[in-house]
Amino acid sequence: MSTERDSETTFEEDSQPNDEVVPYSDDETEDELEDQGPAVEPVQSRVSREAEQSRETFRKDCTWQVKANDRSFHEQPHFINTKFFCIKESKYANNAIKTYKYNAFTFLPLNLFEQFKRAANFYFLVLLILQTIPQITTLAWYTTLVPLLMVLGITAIKDLVDDVARHKMDNEVNNRTCEVIKDGRFKIAKWKEIQVGDVIRLKKNDFIPADILLLSSSEPNSLCYVETAELDGETNLKFKMALEITHQYLQRENSLATFDGFIECEEPNNRLDKFTGTLFWRNTSFPLDADKILLRGCVMRNTDFCHGLVIFAGADTKIMKNSGKTRFKRTKIDYLMNYMVYTIFVVLILLSAGLAIGHAYWEAQVGNYSWYLYDGEDSTPSYRGFLNFWGYIIVLNTMVPISLYVSVEVIRLGQSYFINWDLQMYYPEKDTPAKARTTTLNEQLGQIHYIFSDKTGTLTQNIMTFKKCCINGQIYGDHRDASQHSHSRIEEVDFSWNAYADGKLAFYDHYLVEQIQSGKEPEVRQFFFLLAVCHTVMVDRIDGQLSYQAASPDEGALVNAARNFGFAFLARTQNTITISEMGAERTYNVLAILDFNSDRKRMSIIVRTPEGNIRLYCKGADTVIYERLHRMNPTKQETQDALDVFASETLRTLCLCYKEIEEKEFEQWNKKFMAASVASTDRDEALDKVYEEIEKDLILLGATAIEDKLQDGVPETISKLAKADIKIWVLTGDKKETAENIGFACELLTEDTTICYGEDINALLNTRMENQRNRGGVYAKFVPPVQESFFPSSGNRALIITGSWLNEILLEKKTKTSKILKLKFPRTEEERRIRTQSKRRLEAKKEQRQKNFVDLACECSAVICCRVTPKQKAMVVDLVKRYKKAITLAIGDGANDVNMIKSESCARSQRNLNC
Repeated sequence: MSTERDSETTFEEDSQPNDEVVPYSDDETEDELEDQGPAVEPVQSRVSREAEQSRETFRKDCTWQVKANDRSFHEQPHFINTKFFCIKESKYANNAIKTYKYNAFTFLPLNLFEQFKRAANFYFLVLLILQTIPQITTLAWYTTLVPLLMVLGITAIKDLVDDVARHKMDNEVNNRTCEVIKDGRFKIAKWKEIQVGDVIRLKKNDFIPADILLLSSSEPNSLCYVETAELDGETNLKFKMALEITHQYLQRENSLATFDGFIECEEPNNRLDKFTGTLFWRNTSFPLDADKILLRGCVMRNTDFCHGLVIFAGADTKIMKNSGKTRFKRTKIDYLMNYMVYTIFVVLILLSAGLAIGHAYWEAQVGNYSWYLYDGEDSTPSYRGFLNFWGYIIVLNTMVPISLYVSVEVIRLGQSYFINWDLQMYYPEKDTPAKARTTTLNEQLGQIHYIFSDKTGTLTQNIMTFKKCCINGQIYGDHRDASQHSHSRIEEVDFSWNAYADGKLAFYDHYLVEQIQSGKEPEVRQFFFLLAVCHTVMVDRIDGQLSYQAASPDEGALVNAARNFGFAFLARTQNTITISEMGAERTYNVLAILDFNSDRKRMSIIVRTPEGNIRLYCKGADTVIYERLHRMNPTKQETQDALDVFASETLRTLCLCYKEIEEKEFEQWNKKFMAASVASTDRDEALDKVYEEIEKDLILLGATAIEDKLQDGVPETISKLAKADIKIWVLTGDKKETAENIGFACELLTEDTTICYGEDINALLNTRMENQRNRGGVYAKFVPPVQESFFPSSGNRALIITGSWLNEILLEKKTKTSKILKLKFPRTEEERRIRTQSKRRLEAKKEQRQKNFVDLACECSAVICCRVTPKQKAMVVDLVKRYKKAITLAIGDGANDVNMIKSESCARSQRNLNC
């Protein structure tokens, strides 16, 4: 029945997964994928009718409303929600965060509840109750109460110490200070006092207290540099830029105090790289995106001060939305101890029952004739046997080890200190020892079967180095002198002729420098000029030396390479960029920047030269560049051969190209570009369409090859882990080509490895599912399942799968459902039954598919999941734990790894052991 799919999650079976696209957001549930209802109509008389009409377009998706400098606005009745019975709470969270488990009122009941979930503790509680009954007690009640209180007390004190540490960390964060507009001026306020709609001021090296809209800063064009290590593990700086109108009018304290802007944006979610909203101010609407938002957890660098408007606070911030739910983890020792205690219970009950039956029999046969037994004269033997059953339970209570759990906790505490004192885990370069954050999971470290690791900053140092390049079909980067003769003796290129060289680039091809200096081939100079002009890097001067701040380490490495080869990026404004070309400074007008994203996989810049010519410079992945090249490109094949060589050396590659643009052509295109850049809806799609019109018929210049350095000892460590039969799964958000290259670099993959991709895995799983259906039938439940392998026993195999294919394979792919189909019609009992059966079949199919995927993946020596979201990382970990019952270890260094770490049996963050 077609109507059976109206309220179920649907799967896009006809669409092919895109390897380059990060799949749907973690927050996109079925209900959120549907069209949302209208939001509450705000009263904003200052906004013009045109702005009000444009706001209607946003109301479907943007229901979060923020008004600057107006706390009373967010306290209106329609923003108050009923949370529990009659307790009401504002939809806008305050900025205080809570990571602790207990408070003064909940500690005793919650802690006792957790402790009595342990079988031994619950047993002695029941025993204590039995000992208060005079008819059955054989021991004084305090003989059980005292040891029980000692056990409960020691464990409670340990839990209290752990939770007090959490309280201290929360208090330290919540009591940090920043400047907030109050009563028309900036005043010092604690983070926990900040509310949505407040205007705040931050200074250099300050942590950002909430998710804020950047209004202005001390830098030109209100730029702001932030370090996002707490979010994504990357230490390189990223820059944000305020709207031009807020930069122009919101620099002074009095103007910030009277700022009354109104924002409508998306609801709080965990998408770190996306934001959609609109600012309504001065009778005009201004589109907002992620480039104008500063997220909580970032640190402001290289910016004296900045001003911002709080949009999300506390638990609503993106970093807190990524933290996931805290799960109580139990080890195999915990389960084993519970199993032992349950076994002892059974033995104790059977033994007590046997003794009670024997006692009843003896009473019936002998007891009544014994003149020295008086207590049973008025009771039947069976009743006396019943009472003695409980008496024996009390007498034999020593069979249950009450101190077992405490002994294990003490051992774990000692192990945690040994971990902290381990000199082999000490990192001298940063004076960082290992630190066990908790004592719950220590013994799991020696039982690990699977390791799940992030890539960036974990396997790699996230430090890029320019190694080779291909210009006009010629490969440069080998050990050659100025006459193109190869030498076995390694001699670095001397860049002392260049005043802007930083002296850090190790390059060995002297012939390339000779080509640049001679100027015989203009393409060589054009190549490095493109690297110096086509980027989003910001420059700063420290002690007279240039210092580049790049949003991407790849981009920073390329701009640094151009600098060393004579084309130094010196300065930029919103409309110009200044380059030193072999010592001569030239300034170019920037007409447009065509941004990079994961869909486009390229970036372009359009500049006007001092001579008046207009040129487009573009760099990007070879797959997208080659589709847009002019058909007359003589070096196309030579460059492709060079790319293959670079890929075999596990180098990261980019293609460079350019295009001359006529004045009339640019004017026509610029009108479309300006219209798309201010579009209220689907702005990204509109811009992409406009970009496509100009990025065609490009002239290929060449390709770059850079190396992503591994952490020290990674290949050796992976080799030793493989010998211990520990399998490594890499879960990363990087693109497939990059992840595959790193796999070869760290020797997870070798030349002998057969790599299976998403489409291969999907075909194998479809075949297996079909075979399982064919074997099914009336007698399927009586036939034992056949455990057959997916691959032959011989050979070394690895799996590389993207997030989109992962959703396809695991049947997690969701799509929007039609509002027409969601109409609720009365259903008969038969329709409900069919619907329920359909749901059960779908769930059974999904479960079987996921189990097959885990079985297949575990047959591979290595698994690399790329372009995956934080939720998918956690899902993969959970599947392995569920179907393999294995001990697992997670390694990560960013907020995108938190979900994965919380799903783990054991976890490691940077150099701190979360065990």
